[in-house]
Amino acid sequence: MKLLALDVATKTGWTLSPDSGLFGTWDFSIKRDESGGLRLMRFKAKLKEIHEAEGINLVVYERTAGRHRGAIIVQSELHGMMKTWCEENKVEYRAYSAPEIKKFATGKGNSGKPLMIQACIDKYNITPVDDNSADSLHLWHLAKQDLNL
Repeated sequence: MKLLALDVATKTGWTLSPDSGLFGTWDFSIKRDESGGLRLMRFKAKLKEIHEAEGINLVVYERTAGRHRGAIIVQSELHGMMKTWCEENKVEYRAYSAPEIKKFATGKGNSGKPLMIQACIDKYNITPVDDNSADSLHLWHLAKQDLNL
């Protein structure tokens, strides 16, 4: 099974195959005079691109959460686009909560960004691009273990 892990946000962390170096961050920031819909179109295009190149069967992602209303709205819109794309392309999807991912990574469900990055270095000998990439790397490993893949 080909697994894609996503920490979905304006800066989306993604992991397809950590051992092959297929992980990183996609930036869906809106530029001046662009509509919010362009973020969704760019996200959908990235999903299509990676699916055509790698043939993914499962997308795992971090559930919508947080306290910042604007970020929650963006994340929810991207999740909706992702779920629609998955349904249209017959790709399964599954969500994990932030505390689940953090507990898997560090043993604590409320670990901060620096600890999540350091855990990637310590556990996988991988230096992530940023905290978004770190979250997707941990999510990928969590799903592999949790789903026996």
